[in-house]
Amino acid sequence: MQQMNRKSFLPDLCGIRTLLTVIIVAQLLAFVLVLATLSTAGYLGWHYLGLVSLFVHWVALTSVSLLCLLRKWLSGLSNRAAGVISYLLILLTTFTMSLIVAGFGDHGADNGWVMVFALRNMAISAIVAAIALRFIYLHYQQNLASEAQSMAQFQALQARIRPHFLFNSMNTIAALIRTHPERAEEAVEDLAELFRSSLTDAGQFATLESEFERVKKYLHIESMRLGSRLQVNWELQALPAQVRLPSLILQPLFENAVYHGIERLPEGGRIDVRCSVDTETDSVTLVIDNPVPEPAPLADADAAPAVARGSQIAIDNIRKRLRYTYGEQAKLYLVSKGKTVSVILSLPMTLPTAD
Repeated sequence: MQQMNRKSFLPDLCGIRTLLTVIIVAQLLAFVLVLATLSTAGYLGWHYLGLVSLFVHWVALTSVSLLCLLRKWLSGLSNRAAGVISYLLILLTTFTMSLIVAGFGDHGADNGWVMVFALRNMAISAIVAAIALRFIYLHYQQNLASEAQSMAQFQALQARIRPHFLFNSMNTIAALIRTHPERAEEAVEDLAELFRSSLTDAGQFATLESEFERVKKYLHIESMRLGSRLQVNWELQALPAQVRLPSLILQPLFENAVYHGIERLPEGGRIDVRCSVDTETDSVTLVIDNPVPEPAPLADADAAPAVARGSQIAIDNIRKRLRYTYGEQAKLYLVSKGKTVSVILSLPMTLPTAD
């Protein structure tokens, strides 16, 4: 799966409501600047307020227009890069407009005064722009948190324990009761543990070790149904067991591997799980490989997109939770290589601290 389209933290600066907000804020800033220059000895008059307002609106609307034109490009960058570029663009716009305005005034020939005027305006713009961009980013983070919370609640009800897994497990247990009652009891215990952890750990953090314990219980149940068709190769010697991550992140990845891969192959297949640690970036990478069937023929063209959509929804949900928890420090990729699909999950070794 390709990397998720990143939603820019910058709002729609081309919208009418945004422009109205910018105009109101610019006018309020003009009032503040005029009031700051008043002295007890005199009064500057309405003409000075008009000039300051005109200049502030000119700078504000020009900056917004440039950011509006560049928003599509900025949305392809990281939030940090987009924020820095936006900030520098506003400062450059302020400095340029100051030079232009000073050139039309009586002080156009006084280079020293022109430079002081431009630098003063740029300093004011630096403070205002920093506050504005910080407010926009915090609002963006708040929206992400709300979105992630809603997604987690939806996922808890629908996506984490899928109906097909529950029905298959019940059928497996029913078939084992008469022939192998002890194995049926094991399956019931594993299923009960999965449901318990799904209901109690939603939205919490878990260690990699506990997440893999949950995954192994899930695979144990599936192995009772699929038998020798399901094989798993674990290469977890480098696993940092105490690394924490959002709970119930790994199980849906293995569900995808079984449901969209192993189960659809008559001969079954093997899931390969590898772990590596990068000390330079202080991150851990998990790779899950599983075989998949050949592309569906034209007669079954509707089946393949349905399978892809089901896998995509689970991956997208996990990606949103990772983005909310780690920002841009965590990555999740789904790579198709012919008859094999690889899921690559990269996580930082430590949870980010709140600002």
